[in-house]
Amino acid sequence: MTARWCLTCVASTAMRRCLARLPDDRDMIIGTAGHIDHGKTALVRALTGVETDRLAEEKARGITIELGFAYADLGAGAVTGFVDVPGHERFVHTMLAGAGGIDLALLVVAADDGIMPQTREHLAILDLLGIRRAIVALTKADLVDPALRATRAAEIAALLAPTHLAGAPVFPVSSLTGEGIPALREALAMAETETSARSAEGRFRLPVDRSFVLAGAGVVITGTVLSGEVAVGDHIRLSPSGLTARVRGIHAQNRKAERGFAGQRCALNLAGEAISRDVITRGEVALDPLLDAPTTRFDARVAVLASEPKPLGTWFPARLHLGAAEVGARLVPLEAPLQPGQSGLAQLVLDQPIAATVGDRFILRDVSARRTMGGGAVLDLRAPARKRSRPERLAVLAALEETTPDAVLRALAESPAGLVDLGAFARDRALSETQTAALLAASGLVLLDEMALRPETLAALQRDMVATLQTHHTENPDLQGLAREAMRLRLSPRLPGPVFTSFIRAEASAGRIALDGPFLRLPGHAPRLSPEDEALYERILPELGGEARFRPPRVRDLAGLFVVDEAEIRRTLRLAARQGRIDQIAHDHFFLRATTEEMAAIVRRLGREAETGWFTAPAFRDQVQNGRKVAIEILDFFDRHGLTLRRADLRRPNPHRADLFAPDEADPQA
Repeated sequence: MTARWCLTCVASTAMRRCLARLPDDRDMIIGTAGHIDHGKTALVRALTGVETDRLAEEKARGITIELGFAYADLGAGAVTGFVDVPGHERFVHTMLAGAGGIDLALLVVAADDGIMPQTREHLAILDLLGIRRAIVALTKADLVDPALRATRAAEIAALLAPTHLAGAPVFPVSSLTGEGIPALREALAMAETETSARSAEGRFRLPVDRSFVLAGAGVVITGTVLSGEVAVGDHIRLSPSGLTARVRGIHAQNRKAERGFAGQRCALNLAGEAISRDVITRGEVALDPLLDAPTTRFDARVAVLASEPKPLGTWFPARLHLGAAEVGARLVPLEAPLQPGQSGLAQLVLDQPIAATVGDRFILRDVSARRTMGGGAVLDLRAPARKRSRPERLAVLAALEETTPDAVLRALAESPAGLVDLGAFARDRALSETQTAALLAASGLVLLDEMALRPETLAALQRDMVATLQTHHTENPDLQGLAREAMRLRLSPRLPGPVFTSFIRAEASAGRIALDGPFLRLPGHAPRLSPEDEALYERILPELGGEARFRPPRVRDLAGLFVVDEAEIRRTLRLAARQGRIDQIAHDHFFLRATTEEMAAIVRRLGREAETGWFTAPAFRDQVQNGRKVAIEILDFFDRHGLTLRRADLRRPNPHRADLFAPDEADPQA
């Protein structure tokens, strides 16, 4: 990329040197907060020398309307980023777009005005967002006497006392005379040295708070990297829109770089067929494509501000601010109405999808955007629309509130569900493969396909399946075994279909059970017919095989051939079918199990050879050289057992039942 560009949209007059990020680097993001006209922008200018008001309207009116950014070395040897936010109540939504990802809040209070409405609201927002570090700048100190300065400092201390920012130091400063600026700069530099570098191990996420087009470069998006890292050449996705893009260039903390890391403000120059400024809006999240799973509802713990006039009840309307996104939402308390000054579990149902991660903090404001009502933290991005308040569901939410990811994983495995989809768990927390593997090891759980569960739970599943088969064989000695789906529904916890298939195949490989078509049995189980029925079956058997195996005679034909009553033929064949020796394809049409397996292999092959995976009944008929009616009967039989999926007159193999009617030693995909 030849163009020169930076976060402030102004082309740089000299290219900054490209610095590699070292393990001990400390990049800090400072966010301003405070009432309108209390001197936030002037203070940032005094600290950095950068004018963050860049719009003509901002300069004309003397107020900040959009987010502004500035960067400076405060003396600690690193580049500190400042996010300057509007103070006017009409632009609180813009302030919220810039509040995510900050390491330290610079709360600005004018000494002549003191604490004002937006001071309180901005402080409430910082508290709800979980910001734990702050420094207070008592601006315009040159306009008041020492006594009033002391009064203002006491008022500020009292305001901060019930919040996470209690005890934050207060620095009297004047952006006009320069008084107190060196001391404040030194305090910020000290805070920067105490800032821990965020881990870059997670998957990449960057909420987009600005997008613009720069001549010679193209589309640029900006935001703070919340997790992971991004490199030039990476392919990313924008969520929830689903747009894909390639990263052409990066500026991290206002420096050209090859990589951007968690904790840095970054500008990404994007390229892509559908990428344009018009389609990328504030609220999109640039992320690792594996994380693209937007949601329209989530469960959370919600805290309501004490200033709210009444409780928040079911279907309460609000504006949700999460990251840089703002959407309409409805709140559904899960236990009781949320009282002012208290917190509780709730589900947020959104007007449109957003990209989020478990643990993300959010703010709720009233629908007229005049006041902040509360906020909270995301617990579950895949919340159910029904039965959301049942005891079993509340037990899952209690597990999700554990303090560490491994503790959450263990608690979920001990909840009534008993299973954790580890892939979804990692995706919704932006965990890398390395982090996920370490988490699984720390939790002490084991994997069954993609499901994590306690070793004791897996052992219980194994014992229960064997015990169920033993009981079934005792009660039904003449039956081949128990149907797979019947077994799945009897076991607890209930395994999803694909996971259950992996489970029984592993158990069969270990020799604890045997797979027999759509049935399960113990390895030693061998059903038998009575001697009379066995003799009749042995007479019938040759008629079902050979070249005519795909079109065997029906019951009436066999009855005429052997001069035996139709009912007796039918009863004997049904007994043999229950033992898995033959299959009843239609009412009076029986096929050898080996023939069924051969036809199932044909079905799987037709699916592989079809361009879309879907094949027609005539294509199957031609393979078995049978009539259309019989071919349809056979395919209907496979539909009933789940080997095939049907769409109008087309069918395709069901990948989750691929091993049905496949010999145990054969690969069902072969």
